[in-house]
Formats: sequence, C-alpha cells, structure tokens
Amino acid sequence: MQEQVVHWIHAGRTAAELSGVAPEPLALPDLPPLLQDKLARPLHDLRISVTDRCNFRCTYCMPKEVFDKDFPYLPSAAMLDFDEIERVARAAVGLGVRKLRLTGGEPLLRKDVETLIARLAALRAPDGEAIELAMTTNASLLKRKAAGLRAAGLNRVTVSLDAIEDATFRRMNDVDFPVRDVLDGIEAAVAAGLGPVKVNVVVKRGVNDNQILPIVAHFRHRGVVLRFIEFMDVGATNGWQMQHVLPAAELRARIADRYELVPLEPSSSGETAQRYMLADGSLEIGTISSISEPFCGDCNRARLSTDGKLFLCLFAVKGFDIRHMLRGGVSDDELARTIAGIWTQRRDRYSELRAEVGDRRRQAKVEMSYIGG
Repeated sequence: MQEQVVHWIHAGRTAAELSGVAPEPLALPDLPPLLQDKLARPLHDLRISVTDRCNFRCTYCMPKEVFDKDFPYLPSAAMLDFDEIERVARAAVGLGVRKLRLTGGEPLLRKDVETLIARLAALRAPDGEAIELAMTTNASLLKRKAAGLRAAGLNRVTVSLDAIEDATFRRMNDVDFPVRDVLDGIEAAVAAGLGPVKVNVVVKRGVNDNQILPIVAHFRHRGVVLRFIEFMDVGATNGWQMQHVLPAAELRARIADRYELVPLEPSSSGETAQRYMLADGSLEIGTISSISEPFCGDCNRARLSTDGKLFLCLFAVKGFDIRHMLRGGVSDDELARTIAGIWTQRRDRYSELRAEVGDRRRQAKVEMSYIGG
C-alpha cells in the first residue's frame, strides 16, 4: 500500500526526485526566458525555512506529544548557513523568483537572522527589480525585533494567530503563551512599516471556529489583512481528519451573516487566497481553501528546507538534496541549471487529487515545521 501511495503522489516524476537526489543540470545552452513546470506554472516564490525549531506547540503543526524534549532536531552542521541560503536565493531570483519568504519553525529563533535578511534584501532580479522579502512568524519575539527587521530590509510579516480570546489561544499554542504579546508584536510590526501585516488564522472546526467573528471584529480599522486557512493534512502528526475542516464557503457565510463582503480581484498571479473587503472598507479578508477548493493549477511556489532540500509541494514526501551540491563545490551556474531542471520536471498537484486516494492520504509526508507553510 505504501508503495502504491508514493507512486500515486509522484506520478510522472523522475527516479531522481523519488530518491531525493538532484538531477543533472538542465542541458540547455541558455535557460528559458520564462521557466515553467510541466503544467506551465512559473517559478515565482521561494519559501526558505531557516530553523526547524519553534517555541510554540500548536497542535496542527508541532504537537507536544511528538515534538517533545527528546525530539531529534537538526544539528547546526546540518542546517544551511547564511552563505548557502544566499546562493540558493540568488540562483532562484535569476530563474524568475520575485518573492522570498523566511519561515520555520519560528524564524526569529534563528540567531542573527537580521544579517541574513540584509543579504537577501540586497538581491536584485536581472533587470534590477527589487525582490519582495517577507517572513511568517508566531510574533512571540516580534515586539522587540520589528524595528530591526525593517531596518535590515524585511518588507513585511505574516503573523500566525489562531484565536483572539486568551484561553483559546493558550490552548492552541499549548505552551500557555498569552495572546496579548502576539497582539503587541502585530502592533509593533505595523508601526515599523512591515506591512501590510497579514494575520493567518488556521481554523479547526470545534476548536477555534468560534473565534472567527471576534477576530474580524478586533482587526477592523487596524491596517492589517486577515487570512483564514482551512485545517490541512500537512505532515503525519497533526491528527488531521476531514470532520475538523471548516470549508471556506461556510466560513465566508458566517462572516457574511454579520458583515457585507465585497469580492476583490486577485492581486497577483498564483495568489492562494480568495479576497474580500468589508463593505465599509475597514478590513480585507481572505480565505485559503486547499481542502475544499484546491488551487494547484497556478501554484508557483517552491520551498527550501532548513537542511537544504528543495520541495515542490507543501504535501511532498521527499525533496531534492541541494545541500550536497553546495558543499561539493558546484558553481553558481550549475546550481541555477539544476534548480531549473528540477522545476521544469514538476507535476505536483496534490490538493486537486487528494480526494481520489481517500484514506491513503495519511501516508507519511514532510512536516510543516520542516519546510514552512
């Protein structure tokens, strides 16, 4: 059964991808002007996990019973250093990436992350265009770091916040962390100019779906953007079941019972959220519906894990080992051509095919804390 599942998820992929070994560099005299995968999707976003550690134990991401004091986190030597991360990012920018996002784990736990931000902020596209540099954080350290992050060159932050009521928030982060500190971090980010600040809310039916309207009410007129995300079957440790998913359509209906929602046009190609504005203009709201309304068709994102594996899907089983190339003396040109070769062979569309395999989807997949969201 396990063999069948892996074959289904990786249908059409190369043996090199299944083994996690990067293929030979793309054999082209010149790289194509617009790099596309097998489904004509360009490479536009690269999400970079800078640590596999987090100081929260959110049950949908790093449940405490799995990620306990004995969990074998990556040793420092296994993690990409800043030189290596910058090399991969520079190669990706040369191939069409225009947005870099730092993730984790909790990225603000990475020592001297401001130094990395400054280096990535200096990258430019071949035409001189600046690259958007963002970060997803739980905001536990954001209040004291926001100004420094902005000074280093970070453009904006996205904050994970799954409840506005303190007791519910403490239960969800499972380390008794107060919601007030996260709200202070969001306010500090807005004040520092790290905007528009986005607030991501993972909604789990029966756990925090009673927080939807209070969260909307709290963030009106505060200059932030809300994103409600369906509880996803990422990894194999979060106890995902379909009955815990609140479909985006139902979530929007709950909001629409209280507030008038005005649909907005997509702000960019490959956007994951369906966007709405409250009719009075006080708050933008988006819903991300990977389960009920999959959007694989225009997915333009790749993910780089903390230890240097390149993943082409959030729901992947294995990634391509880039670290061994970086530490094996590969040239910048070979690195870029290899990444190009990986992307041009991509066929991933797990969310669109999820229903076809039923319970087999519970096979082992990479954890969100390892490659970021």
